Amino acid sequence: MARLAGVSAQTVSRVSTGSEPVRPETRERVLDAMGQLGYAPNLAARALRHGNFRSIGLIAHQVIRTGESKTIEAVIEAARREGYSVSLVDVQSPSPGDVRDAVQHLSHQAIDGLIIIRAETATPATLALPSTLPVAVSDSRFIGHHPAIGADQVGGSRAAVQHLLDLGHTTVHHIAGPSDSGPADLRAMAWKDTLRTARRRVPAILRGDWSADSGYELGRRLAGRSDVTAVFAANDEMACGLLHSLHEAGREVPYDVSVVGFDDIEVARHLWPPLTTVRQEFQEIGKELVELIMRQMRDRTTMVDYHGTVPAPLIIRGSSAPPRGFAMRAAGA
Repeated sequence: MARLAGVSAQTVSRVSTGSEPVRPETRERVLDAMGQLGYAPNLAARALRHGNFRSIGLIAHQVIRTGESKTIEAVIEAARREGYSVSLVDVQSPSPGDVRDAVQHLSHQAIDGLIIIRAETATPATLALPSTLPVAVSDSRFIGHHPAIGADQVGGSRAAVQHLLDLGHTTVHHIAGPSDSGPADLRAMAWKDTLRTARRRVPAILRGDWSADSGYELGRRLAGRSDVTAVFAANDEMACGLLHSLHEAGREVPYDVSVVGFDDIEVARHLWPPLTTVRQEFQEIGKELVELIMRQMRDRTTMVDYHGTVPAPLIIRGSSAPPRGFAMRAAGA
């Protein structure tokens, strides 16, 4: 193989193990020679020599959703910077059985650590993981069992609701995510607690499925109600559908109805009006998840009590404002 690639045997070894950097053009020649000869590096042998497989397993549910896809992208980028590849398994459902099967599948592929973006209905009691496997999760239910990192769901949601109350809205309606979603429940809880703390009426909760279509359908139910002046949507896609339904009903945003979303996806600032929303720092979350795996491998510790929180700031744009006539009412008071 070395003769075919025109390099030394040591260079072939460096390319196959990834142990040392090799010039891109040299690496391409070696990889081409490997392909011609049908050579595949022996992962088990490499692990014995170097102590790891340089591979991280990643389990996610519904990777097409914004939060999952953005976090996965960030994990892959951070792992690449550390010299690790990522093996992704998208589980069909968030049930403990499916997540367990995914763990077993990844274990057979020889991984050095495991990242779980979200296990949804799985719990520490139902999801038994190898005690020696470094694990990092982005799911608050595993706090105290596995090191966790995630956005400040509660703080971000409180800021969104308080922003609308401070503008002069008497209460805030909520379009929540599905009931089997941990982040959806945290955001709904923060919405309710903020209203109760302010001694405001807590409207009936409406639950969507994270899609713009569900936001549109639920928005149609809200658009005809004159008492609805502010809505906090649990993600930007549902907020986008809500804006559509309000426009169709002739309700002007933000003066008839203010809307706040969650995530700050790329399209949020290009909607009309631009969407006020809570920003999730997906890049930072992915980076921190990989760093948790690296720290466990370096320090040989499980870090079970570690829980990191990434700030989720409120980004104020044009979709939120005082309700129509509020300035005159305030002046009269």
